[in-house]
Amino acid sequence: MPAVKRDYYEVLGVERGAGDAEIKKAFRRLARELHPDVNRHDPEAEEKFKEAAEAYEVLSDPQRRRTYDALGHEGLRSGGWAPRADAFGSFEDVLSAFFGRGDPIFSDLFGFTRSGPAGGADVAAHVEVTLEEVLSGTTRDVTFEGASTCERCDGTGAEPGTEVLTCETCDGVGEIREVSRTVFGQLVRSGACPTCGGRGEVPERPCTECGGEGRVVRSRTWQLDVPAGIESGQRIRISGAGHAGEPGGPAGDLYVEAIVAEDERFERHGRDLVAVAEVSVTRAMLGGAVTIPTLDGEREVEIPAGSQTGERITLRGVGLPSLHGGRRGDQHVLVDVFVPTRLNKEQRELARQLDESLGPDGGRREGRGRFGRRARRRR
Repeated sequence: MPAVKRDYYEVLGVERGAGDAEIKKAFRRLARELHPDVNRHDPEAEEKFKEAAEAYEVLSDPQRRRTYDALGHEGLRSGGWAPRADAFGSFEDVLSAFFGRGDPIFSDLFGFTRSGPAGGADVAAHVEVTLEEVLSGTTRDVTFEGASTCERCDGTGAEPGTEVLTCETCDGVGEIREVSRTVFGQLVRSGACPTCGGRGEVPERPCTECGGEGRVVRSRTWQLDVPAGIESGQRIRISGAGHAGEPGGPAGDLYVEAIVAEDERFERHGRDLVAVAEVSVTRAMLGGAVTIPTLDGEREVEIPAGSQTGERITLRGVGLPSLHGGRRGDQHVLVDVFVPTRLNKEQRELARQLDESLGPDGGRREGRGRFGRRARRRR
């Protein structure tokens, strides 16, 4: 069996009402405590750190935190989110994913600050699907404006036929350091190289298409598989489909939010659907078949004699699937008895005769009170 995930608040050692600053402070503390150099005796230190990084990734994001608070780990998984920590190979890589290599925590833990090509930003988009598409799953083309690798220079930033040279300002390191003397001793400042922007390389002649950036903004289309059972607000993540990074830097991710279009025939409650069957007062009294819509087509449903408004008939297994498979949900049919408002003379006379034959109580069900509940006898 897979290991049970620990509560993210427990992992970071904070209360559920903790603020952003407190959460970040807790993660920084754990990062220092779990550093491999400090915990050489503990072979699980790095895995513990990745667990903390996963907790921080969720609790530092307002939307993910709300989802986790309401639905827990299962809600995050069903929304298409997956922790980034497992995608990195080392303690340093995981840390840089959350704080960036320019963050002071890097100097504290590793004794240096290293610049590098910036990764691309994430892209947010949305798709609208119908309930029928939720039933079976579908494919959608998602189009958005995004930074893409320049095709003319293949992302190098150099005009075709020219070279990419080592930056002379930083000697290819991507950063420069300034050392100054103070009354407290030497002060070392470091930052991204202003010449190459932290890349360590510069084009001999900048590409005429992208101006040496290695990226251009253009319309992009991504074919997205929308799984059956998805709900409004859940997101699908496509790793590496976001904005292209700087030359040598990773691309961002594409997050697509699903919006399930409203359907006037149904209300959705998770896997279950609710439909309303309008029934005439005479049909409700006598019983009979009525036709109601389902996602599999129209179906006849037998209305029992004496049905009342609000009574429910359940059709098993004709609702929606779960994201994780298994049996489909149910469809609940609510009876809505309507009374005709326009009667001709003959119909009015028949109604009068029926009223007289039913007597003073109008044929009310035995034992039913004013609000339709069975009256309890007082002992």
